Amino acid sequence: MQRKIINTGDGSKTLFIPEMDEQYHSVNGAITESEFVYLDKGFRHNQSPYPVVLEIGFGTGLNALLTAIEAEKTKRKTTYITLEKFPVKPEELQQLNYGNLISEQAEKLFSDLHQKEWNLKSRISPYFDIQKLKTDLTQFDFDEIPVVDVIYYDAFGPDKQPEMWDEEIFKSLYGISKQNTTLVTYSAKGEIRRRLERSGFLTERLPGPPGKRQMLRATKS
Repeated sequence: MQRKIINTGDGSKTLFIPEMDEQYHSVNGAITESEFVYLDKGFRHNQSPYPVVLEIGFGTGLNALLTAIEAEKTKRKTTYITLEKFPVKPEELQQLNYGNLISEQAEKLFSDLHQKEWNLKSRISPYFDIQKLKTDLTQFDFDEIPVVDVIYYDAFGPDKQPEMWDEEIFKSLYGISKQNTTLVTYSAKGEIRRRLERSGFLTERLPGPPGKRQMLRATKS
């Protein structure tokens, strides 16, 4: 897939795929969206003292970066597992400006996240371990990973990649979720909400990040 670097509304950059007419983050602000949807409504909302986070769609690594910063800041030991079929190329990563916009610490963390080998568990800091799995979500065996506390569902949109939003995937996620596991996604489509509910999750629509009216949060309860 050909990808282009584009600017977003908060000054941070993201990737755009012309053939899909889809970008990795909101054009209204890549960092703003990730911070709002995944950190504020997901990671910070969940009260597990030693959270295991599962991310669907590693992408640029922005969600992982922000979570690593938060884990270090709050001294909350976090295990982060992320799935990605098409890793971003090093030359593309060099053009992203997340570290520059956030902090000097973030710049180093961002580099460390991407230098770690795929499919191996690696320590980024005393409070953050990551395992990047290069895999196809639709064929992934969820029994290979531990039960999780937080799920970042950050696949491309349901209208672009409908197979990534299959109800069977949500059922598998429910099966590896603990009580009170939190799933968050930028999508607020009614059909996605119904699929989550049929899989066993309780759902709620929340106000969305800038430029988006709503988002979804689901809980195993």
